[in-house]
Amino acid sequence: MASNNHMHNFTTLIKRLEAATSRLEDMATALEGPTPSSPAIPEAVQTAPTQSTSQTAISAPPPPPAETLPKSIEAFDELINKEVRPFVDFAQKIGDAVAEQSKAVLKAFEAERKYLLVSTKAKKPDIQPPELLTELHRASDEIHSIRDSNRPSPLFNHLSAVSEGVVSMGWFFENRPAEFVTDILGGAQFYGNRVLSEYKEKDRTHVSYIQAYYTIFRSLIAYIKEYYPRGVTWNNKDGVEVLEALKQISSTPATGGAAPPPPPPPPLPNLELLGVPPPPPPGAPPTPKASSNNDMSAVFQQLNQGSTITSNLRKVDKSEMTHKNPSLRASSLVPDQGPQATRGKSPAPSKKPKPESMRAKKPPRKHLDGNKWFIEHYDNPGDVVEISAQLTQSILISRCNKTIIKITNKANAISIDNCNDVSVIVDSLVSSFDVIKSPKFALQIDGVVPTVMLDQVDGATIYLSQSSLSTELLTSKCSSINVVLPPKEGTEEADDKECPVPEQIRSYIKDGVLVNEIVEHAG
Repeated sequence: MASNNHMHNFTTLIKRLEAATSRLEDMATALEGPTPSSPAIPEAVQTAPTQSTSQTAISAPPPPPAETLPKSIEAFDELINKEVRPFVDFAQKIGDAVAEQSKAVLKAFEAERKYLLVSTKAKKPDIQPPELLTELHRASDEIHSIRDSNRPSPLFNHLSAVSEGVVSMGWFFENRPAEFVTDILGGAQFYGNRVLSEYKEKDRTHVSYIQAYYTIFRSLIAYIKEYYPRGVTWNNKDGVEVLEALKQISSTPATGGAAPPPPPPPPLPNLELLGVPPPPPPGAPPTPKASSNNDMSAVFQQLNQGSTITSNLRKVDKSEMTHKNPSLRASSLVPDQGPQATRGKSPAPSKKPKPESMRAKKPPRKHLDGNKWFIEHYDNPGDVVEISAQLTQSILISRCNKTIIKITNKANAISIDNCNDVSVIVDSLVSSFDVIKSPKFALQIDGVVPTVMLDQVDGATIYLSQSSLSTELLTSKCSSINVVLPPKEGTEEADDKECPVPEQIRSYIKDGVLVNEIVEHAG
């Protein structure tokens, strides 16, 4: 009795296995379509729904769920859809090279999106493989080449603004990427602001085009500050190798996650009538694919040739060398451009000197070099710097503050430059006394000084003695200059007389000639 039960169970198991095998064969046939050896099925029969196909569709397994993207990638997709694509739409309205370049900008952002998605799946590599950056480099080169090939175009400022701004796409190599993008945006605005100024009253489409481009990078700066403030982060804990992650997402759409596989297309009989060759029979060797010009393997294969890579180069004869034949340079079609035009970048702003308050203080120096005295960096209101000069020696006083300097004996000449609140006592000079850019200046002349010249001085007092009354005073761009005269000899006056140097000039035309008069304020 027990043996009969075992036989019955075994027979039941065989029947169930045969039914399951039959269902699997039906499903495989429906998914793969007819084979070359299968008989042709009429079109009416193929298109008519049958009970067996409906049962097969119902019994087919459901598609795998879509992959959940990280928040950083979803935010980058939003940036592409809301900022980059509207910029492309404005560029299409302008047309020509501007429209073509904007498509390359979209490619660059899609390539960067792939790079960021790889970083969420892979460990940080020691050396990033070139396959990871191939698409970004290709899009960047296309943007720059469009600009360089359209230099005579009236839209060159448009192309230059985009070309300068796309450099910021390399922000993921920086430790402070937001600041890097901000600096690059300044270079793009150099050309973009020209477009805004030129088309402000002419065509608002060009204005919207540049403003949309600025918005892209302002949004990119905000995105970086939120998700990558210190640069791109990698999945070092659970990540795979970079090339493996790149292979996993190679079929991922640029603006979304992994989509479910599309349903199999319905079988199409007699494809040869439509010009489509039949599929190769089983076991046939695969058809070789045409090599792509952008295949990086071909590039590395050529680089690995070593010294033989130059074997096919032609040796240049001396008669063809431009550095040995000036006549060839004169007939060259390449225009002679300066280094700024070669680089194609905006000129750097001029470097402004630091204000005096921010400069590091240097030690004071009183030094004789040949026939020249140098007095520099003194800042001691209580002390007196004294020099015993000779007839052939000149004295240069610079960058001193609140200092009293006494020159004894007769010197050749004295120059004061960039000092503040400096007082000088002089015996006599052979030549002149020059003062440049030194406010609150005071000079006492005890002997003879032929000429005193003041340039850009605000606030100066010059004390003359009886021996120096023949001194000539020349002023330029000066204000608040006073000359103190000693009392006249033989008079009872005991006080010195202070005389201001006039600052106002009256000019008028008389008999066809411009006449200038000094305006004196009495009282």
